[in-house]
Amino acid sequence: MSTLRAAGVEPLVRASSVDEEAVLHELADRRRATGLPAPSAAEQVQALARAKALDVAADIDPQEVEVVVGCDSMLEIDGRVVGKPTDAKDAHERWRVMSGGTGTLYTGHFLVRTTNEAIAEGVSSATVRFGSPSRDEIEAYIASGEPLWCAGAFTIDGLGGAFIEGIDGDPHGVVGISLPLLRRLLADLGVRWTDLWAPSAGRGTD
Repeated sequence: MSTLRAAGVEPLVRASSVDEEAVLHELADRRRATGLPAPSAAEQVQALARAKALDVAADIDPQEVEVVVGCDSMLEIDGRVVGKPTDAKDAHERWRVMSGGTGTLYTGHFLVRTTNEAIAEGVSSATVRFGSPSRDEIEAYIASGEPLWCAGAFTIDGLGGAFIEGIDGDPHGVVGISLPLLRRLLADLGVRWTDLWAPSAGRGTD
C-alpha cells in the first residue's frame, strides 16, 4: 500500500479469505453454461477484486471504514493469462517468455461504500515492455523471492524495476492500484479524493 501512502492516503489493510481458484472456476463455469467464451483477463481480475472487496466489507464497521477497495492483477502475455507464479520453476518459465517481449497487465478495482452499500468498479491496463536480463540476472532475481509474490513474476517498484524497459499506460495499475481510476470510482460513490488525504499529506521534512 506504499502507492496510496505516497499519494497522501493512509489505508487500513485487511486480508480477505477468498478462495481465488474457486472464484475463477465459478466464473468460467458460468461462462460455459451460457455458451460464452472463456473469461478474459479483465473479467478475471474484476471477479477477484469484487470477491475480495465484498468479503472484507461484510465484516467492516461503517463507523471505522467508509470505503473498501479490492484489487487484483494478472498479466496477459503470449496469449496466456497468468497471476503469481506457483514456484521458482514457474517464475523461470515466465521470464523465458517475457524477456524481450511485451505483455498487458490488468488490475481490477472494486469499491464498496460501507455507509450505503453503493459499489463502483473498473479495470486498468498497461502494456509492459520487458528487458532481456541475462540468465544470471534472472537467477538472482528469482532467488530474491520477489517474483514469487507478484502477478506476472515482476514488479516495477522493486528489484524487478531494472528489467522493465517501459510502461505504456498507467504505471500505478502495474504496481497494484491505479490512482486515476481509483479517484474516478470514488467520485462515482460521492467521495472526494482530496478528502482522503492524511493531515500530514504533502508536508516536506527538513
